[in-house]
Amino acid sequence: MKQTIAFIFAICVCIAASSVNAATIPAGTTITVSAVSSFTSKTPVGRTWEGRLAQDVSVNGRAVLKAGSKAFGKIASSRHNPRRNDPLTVELTSVSVNGRNIPVKTNEFQPGHPAVTGRQARHGFTAGTLVITPGTLMQFQLLQPVTL
Repeated sequence: MKQTIAFIFAICVCIAASSVNAATIPAGTTITVSAVSSFTSKTPVGRTWEGRLAQDVSVNGRAVLKAGSKAFGKIASSRHNPRRNDPLTVELTSVSVNGRNIPVKTNEFQPGHPAVTGRQARHGFTAGTLVITPGTLMQFQLLQPVTL
């Protein structure tokens, strides 16, 4: 009987601890990510990239995502297709929390702009290839709340 009560008590403690650690990050929260992997304005659409959170993300004064946590994204548009001249845009797709990848929905971010000559501007083309190197900071806003 005492073992059963101790077991039930242990389960209640675990459930209470997990609900205390649960948090919801509201839509509109800014998440700053530092690129870990390199990619360019000619990287194919859909290719993934890796980053790390550049700063803590807090909810009600409590850090729920720690700086240095892994983050993952994908290329939303690029100049990979030579018949299209889309700017490089990326989006954040997930963040790692306690070893779990939590999906996120964010706005698209357009890092930097390659040089444009007058003639290219008139015809809608850009010059050169934009290279995103490790350490490049990118800011995303959550479009939907995220429950951890």
